[in-house]
Amino acid sequence: MSADASTVQRSSTAGSRVVVLLSGAGTLCAALLGAAAEPEHPFEIVAVGSDRPDAPGLAHARERGVETFVTALGEHADRAAWDRALAAELTGRRPDWVVCAGFMKLLGPAVLAAFAGRVVNTHPALLPAFPGAHAVRDALAAGARTTGATVHLVDAGVDTGPVLAQRTVPVLPDDDEARLHERIKNVERELLVQTLAGLVAAGLPPTVAPNEESNR
Repeated sequence: MSADASTVQRSSTAGSRVVVLLSGAGTLCAALLGAAAEPEHPFEIVAVGSDRPDAPGLAHARERGVETFVTALGEHADRAAWDRALAAELTGRRPDWVVCAGFMKLLGPAVLAAFAGRVVNTHPALLPAFPGAHAVRDALAAGARTTGATVHLVDAGVDTGPVLAQRTVPVLPDDDEARLHERIKNVERELLVQTLAGLVAAGLPPTVAPNEESNR
């Protein structure tokens, strides 16, 4: 199936269709699945995908009756072929939004072209500070007194897309990476659900990203 941007149509149903991508335990995905079951959230998780067949988050999604799929990098000739395969998997499910919720692979041009302005990521730091895979560790190493969570649109860079919302988390004197990350994840889950609900309520993806959410 082609993943050309012109072929990926938005759903005409009342509730927006969402595909979640994850690589691990899926706690962020679990928050989205829980929210989707509530009538005040007008979106449906139609599938959960991963790059890892043993990702625990897939099992949780299946327990909730949600379709799952795996597109593993090692099963493809190169990263470009993997990206095209992932774009085809996503396209076939006709999502209005794609949410990277702990997905530890960079998306390539095939996915980004097919879903331009419709891919959302969450990150455990106040971007542009501490991008990349070790944001919590990096914040501690830098002696930051405040960090937080960011929800942003995905572009071709590493955590460089337009910021949609942010919320701060203080760094406590006795924090280690695990304790700080757990507090950030508590904030991250709520912020992701609220931000996605706001995007869905707004309708078509904005051509200009919304203003950052201040700490509440």
